Amino acid sequence: MKVTVTGGAGYVGACVAEELLEAGHDVVVLDVLLHGQEHVEAALAQQGAAVIRGDIRDGDALRRALKDADAVVHLAAIVGDPACARDPQLADDVNVEGSAAVVAAARRAGAAQLIFASTCSNYGRMADPTVPVDETAPLAPVSLYAEQKVAIERRLLGTRHGDVRPTCLRFATVYGTAPRMRFDLTVNEFTRDLWSGRRLEVFGEQFWRPYVHVRDAARAVRAVLAAPAEKTDGEVFNVGHTDENYRKLDLVELITGTLGRGDVSFVRRDEDPRDYKVAFEKVHATLGFEPRLTVPAGIREIVAALAEHRFGDPFDPAYSNLTSTQAPPRR
Repeated sequence: MKVTVTGGAGYVGACVAEELLEAGHDVVVLDVLLHGQEHVEAALAQQGAAVIRGDIRDGDALRRALKDADAVVHLAAIVGDPACARDPQLADDVNVEGSAAVVAAARRAGAAQLIFASTCSNYGRMADPTVPVDETAPLAPVSLYAEQKVAIERRLLGTRHGDVRPTCLRFATVYGTAPRMRFDLTVNEFTRDLWSGRRLEVFGEQFWRPYVHVRDAARAVRAVLAAPAEKTDGEVFNVGHTDENYRKLDLVELITGTLGRGDVSFVRRDEDPRDYKVAFEKVHATLGFEPRLTVPAGIREIVAALAEHRFGDPFDPAYSNLTSTQAPPRR
C-alpha cells in the first residue's frame, strides 16, 4: 500500500515509517520537524521514504502528502501533558483542528483507512487501579492532552467519514531508543538520570501505568494495516501487554538493580492523579499482536546506548518535547 505517516519523523513516527518500509509499503512522511530531526528526515529518505517537510495545518502540504494514499497513520501532534499545558491554544489548533483536517484530507484523497494514535492516558484515574481496564472502560482524562485524544476518538468513531475506515490505537506509555530520541518519557528519563549519577526525585511512585516499547508500538501499526478490514474498522485497541503495568517505584527498582546504584528520593505531590492498569487482550486476540520487548530489556537497551554515547549529550533540549522548538504559526 501507499501509506502516509503524519509526524513520521517523530519518536514513534520514525519507527512506524521504518516498520512499514520493511513491510514493503510505499511510505510518505509528513513532518514539520518540530524538534530539529533533520537527521531523521535524511535517514528515512535514504531508506526509501518520500519525506515532505510540512505542517498538518498547511492544506497544500497535506494534499501533497496524502495524494493517492491507501492509508493514513496520523501521529502528528503536540505530544504530552506538559507541552499541551504550556500552550493550550496551540495544542488545540494542532491536535484537534489539525486532526480534523487530516481526516477530511484523507476522505478527499480516497484513502481507505486511517489509524489514529491515541493514548491509555484516556483512562485517567480509575476507581480501582489494581484491576486492569479494557477498551470498554469509561474514559476519565485528567489532562488536556488526554481530553483532546478522547475528543478526536469520539469524532472519528461517532460518524462515518466517507469510505475511510478509522482505527484508534491507545498506546501505553512508550519508552526505548529510537531515531528521534526522547528523554522526557518516564522510563527513558529515569534511566538517563540515574545512569548519569543525578539525584532522581520521584512523585506519585505508587501510581500504576502501562508501558510499551516504541518499536512494539510501530509493530502494532503494521499489524493493523495487515489485518482484514472487518477486524479493524471502527475499532479501538489498547497497545501493550497486561504484564507490563508498573508503578514508578517498580521502575526505580528495575533501573537501580540494572545499574547497581542510584540516588532516589520520593516526593508527595498531587499534580498528576493518573492511576490505572490496562488490559491488552483484545489486540492479541483480534490481531495476533504481542509485544516483543519488556521494560527491563528496554532499560538495558537505554543503558547500553548511553554508555556508547549514541545520543551525545542526553540532556540536550532536543530530546524533550517541552523544551524543543514549538510549531510554526498556521499558514
